Amino acid sequence: MSDEIPQITRIAAYGLVRNDEQILLCRLSKQLPRFAGMWTLPGGGLNFGEPPADGMVREVFEETGLHVEPSHIAGIDSIAGELPDRAYHSIRILYHADLLGGTLTYEQDGTTDLCQWFTREQTRSLGLVDLVQVGLPLVFP
Repeated sequence: MSDEIPQITRIAAYGLVRNDEQILLCRLSKQLPRFAGMWTLPGGGLNFGEPPADGMVREVFEETGLHVEPSHIAGIDSIAGELPDRAYHSIRILYHADLLGGTLTYEQDGTTDLCQWFTREQTRSLGLVDLVQVGLPLVFP
């Protein structure tokens, strides 16, 4: 029996959704106790075989109720680390996303529980996950 912990790679896609001078962020729920109450970009893990742009559109809609369309890839981020039960490698694709419509709603019983628009200045007082720190300079250079 091996003492090695499993190695998991996760590919996810996120939307940099802007409305005038504001960016859309989602608050992480208690389903993620380590990060609960922190703010992230809308998006998440891809389903097997799902094109990344389609996954971003699906995830943004699931978390926010908003319809978006990817305009282009803004950046790709990669992080790796270890948890007690596994080693992980997260590849995160960030898309600039154009807002098409919809009504801002919140995920019920999901990994996020609130979505809101923020100016760059307002984000300075929020608890942000590292992914937002990667995305903000791509939206507000």
